[in-house]
Formats: sequence, structure tokens, C-alpha cells
Amino acid sequence: MTSKKVSWTATALVILVVMGMWEMEMASAAASAAQCVVEKRLLIDACKPIISGRPPSPQCCGRLRVSQFACLCPMITPKLAALIGPSRAVRILEGCGRRLPRHFKCGSITFP
Repeated sequence: MTSKKVSWTATALVILVVMGMWEMEMASAAASAAQCVVEKRLLIDACKPIISGRPPSPQCCGRLRVSQFACLCPMITPKLAALIGPSRAVRILEGCGRRLPRHFKCGSITFP
């Protein structure tokens, strides 16, 4: 009888842990949406000069290295993609130390 109690208790504990992990995951998803807003603003402020053809500043490179593609790719509209161009975008990202997978699609740019 005690082994059934231990088994039931262990099962209940596992269910509670899984539910707690699921709730933490849901909370972090909400936080990452808010974080995306902050990341976009920081990137725009740091990297605005590259739109006009200037090389990225150290601050821009720092933002490009730490920003999440999931936050940034939706910003790449066809108009912005035409201003920067895929080959220049690759040079900027790799020059800043950010690696890209082959044939990676980010917004309106598909990288070679």
C-alpha cells in the first residue's frame, strides 16, 4: 500500500513540475514579445546610418550580434530589402561577427 502512495505522489509531483515548466514557458514567450519591441528600437537607433551606405558602427555590430532574428526579420520589408540588398546585408552581418545559415530567409531577404 505504501508503494502505491509513493508512486501516486511521484506521479503528482511530475505533473506539477511539468505544469510549472509550461507556465514558465508561456510567461517567457510573453516577455520575449515585449523584448522584441525593445530589440527593434535599439537596433534601429544603433544601425540607422547603414541605410545611407555607411559602415556599421561598433554599437550597431554589437546589436546585430545579440539581437534575435525572430524579432528582427519581420522588420525586413521589400522596401528595406531593396535599400540594403542581400549581398550587402551578408557582408554587414558577417563583418559584425554574425553567422548566417545558407539560404536563410529573413523577412523579404533570402540570403545566399
